[in-house]
Amino acid sequence: MLDKKENHRKFAKETFNGTWNLLDKKERTKEEDAQMIRMAHASRYHWGEIGTPLEFARSDWQISRVYAVLGFGVMAHKYAKTSLEHCEKNEIGDFDLAFAYEALARASAVSGDTPKGYGYLSLAESAGSDIAKKDDSEFFLNELKTVTELL
Repeated sequence: MLDKKENHRKFAKETFNGTWNLLDKKERTKEEDAQMIRMAHASRYHWGEIGTPLEFARSDWQISRVYAVLGFGVMAHKYAKTSLEHCEKNEIGDFDLAFAYEALARASAVSGDTPKGYGYLSLAESAGSDIAKKDDSEFFLNELKTVTELL
């Protein structure tokens, strides 16, 4: 039987991965869109109970991505900002810092704030140049292209 911490970890991972599965779907129903929002927030809740600032930053980034994909720019920006705050406050760099800026650029694009979007895009590119692992860097650059297409 799992203890409370193990349960939180199990549900945090399941809902995080479930959110990704929905994000990756080419077409979703309105119910799946709503489920994706609920799952992203559920994952953040569970990580909030047992995680570290790294998981907080990643979960807030994921919530931001969900809202951006669904066209909710204000909410996307809110969670992108908290993702960046976790990175800055806890000296989290590399992949996660680059993606925090990517999320702010994406949220700005979704909100129609092109100048701010390009500003964050520049910060994302700069942070992305510091990503150590080649695979992570390539993944990041591919994701960043999708932001450029929105601006």
